[in-house]
Amino acid sequence: MQILVRTHHPEAAQLRETVERRVRFAFRRLNALVPRADIKLDHINGPRGGADKRCQIALHTDGAGPVVVSSVARDWRCALDGALASAARHLLRAWRRQATPRRQRRRDRTAGAEHSGATEQPT
Repeated sequence: MQILVRTHHPEAAQLRETVERRVRFAFRRLNALVPRADIKLDHINGPRGGADKRCQIALHTDGAGPVVVSSVARDWRCALDGALASAARHLLRAWRRQATPRRQRRRDRTAGAEHSGATEQPT
């Protein structure tokens, strides 16, 4: 997996190795689906002392199309972890959707609706 980290903030630039390590760990099982990941760390002008660090992750996937997520938090690590969790969920959902035929998903959904209703007790 090719990982590109972009930032203009000097504090975020020091986290480059940590970001690469966290991205590789988060996508270790989905590595074959993601040939490239672009991570952008920004400092946005938020309220003083508030959430003003943003991490945007753009995944270039094979088959699932591009996946772009972002997260805003008080510090870089929390923003990165939030964006990674969101990207992993989205990618896993897209992979499962691709693996299950559309007709099967519809059948599973309707079967679940039939069983979730209240049943009447014979009197």
